[in-house]
Amino acid sequence: MKSSNSRPSRVGRNPFVHELKFTLTETIKIGLMSVTVFPVRLLLVSFLMLLAWPFAFAASLGRSDSAVEPQSWWTRFIDLCLRVIMRAMWFCGGFHWIKVKGERAAQSEVPIITAAPHSSYFDAIPVTLTMCSIVTKLESRSIPVWGTLISYIRPVFVFRSDQDSRRKTVEEIKRRAQSGGEWPQIMIFPEGTCTNRSGLILFKAGAFIPGLPVQPMVLRYPNKLDTVSWTWQGPGAFKILWLTLCQPHNPMEIEYLPIYTPSNEEKENPALFANNVRKLMAKALEVPLTDLSFDDREISLSQGPLRIHDCSSLLEFHRLVCRLGLRAGRNDKVLEEQARRARKLQGDGLSLEDFSQFLNLPVTDTLSQVHSLFDQ
Repeated sequence: MKSSNSRPSRVGRNPFVHELKFTLTETIKIGLMSVTVFPVRLLLVSFLMLLAWPFAFAASLGRSDSAVEPQSWWTRFIDLCLRVIMRAMWFCGGFHWIKVKGERAAQSEVPIITAAPHSSYFDAIPVTLTMCSIVTKLESRSIPVWGTLISYIRPVFVFRSDQDSRRKTVEEIKRRAQSGGEWPQIMIFPEGTCTNRSGLILFKAGAFIPGLPVQPMVLRYPNKLDTVSWTWQGPGAFKILWLTLCQPHNPMEIEYLPIYTPSNEEKENPALFANNVRKLMAKALEVPLTDLSFDDREISLSQGPLRIHDCSSLLEFHRLVCRLGLRAGRNDKVLEEQARRARKLQGDGLSLEDFSQFLNLPVTDTLSQVHSLFDQ
């Protein structure tokens, strides 16, 4: 009997939720692997990660964060050692054969690689195989051992809740992309968050603002039981690691698509550029487009009276909220104040008039439709 958790492709599935359901056979297999293979794999993976740390630490000493020095024989040697160690680590974790289709373009041709879908911390595999720079949250730098390895590849750090940090991140991406090959290629996951791979959510524009050619890269995990997806609601980080290391083999496919050169119109309109690349990648993946974004995760996961139960209603909510102008121009301080007011009202019902006063908006047909989504 097949697992009920095969590859996600169902239209209308909430992209921020991942559920695992096991057959009796799978439960027995995981139980046996947990007391036999899992401890050995965990020990080997931990050892290899610790082995990589001194190489990354030594290479990072005295290095400038704002400029790239020419590679010496010493740094090239460290780079080679780290690639070998990290590939061995993934092999010990069950990623024995990683299928690569297409060819990665040279840094001189394409400064930015756009990767999707972003669904797991195992998406670090193509990063460690190529040693490309990435865009990652600032908190990643403080992760023991792994933070040093991340710092080695010269990432662009972003502090998600700081609007000014986001602007600086875009400027840094643009500066590196236009450096004429001085900096390493940047591998960007433009979705900006992890999903369950049931569709491609809206791309952030950061990778497309420079208006330079990009190379799309799509990732696939064609495993029967999806143990790798790490979403906002679903198995936690350690449970994913445990279940994945309990699989006999974890297949993965990396496909480099042809270079996408933007038109003059796309250069002037990064959002259009991003959406056209997203369409191209969705076609290669054979998954639908989902007009949700990182900013929709909270409402999609909320519980109680503020819960929107299905993805079609969530999409309708997104459309109506954009029409009301509640997306653009709302800074973090405004959102924090509204969240504080909402917490005080938790558990209480709101009439349409109260809802209007809460949002400081007039009662309109659009607002009435938004209210009805919560009042179902």
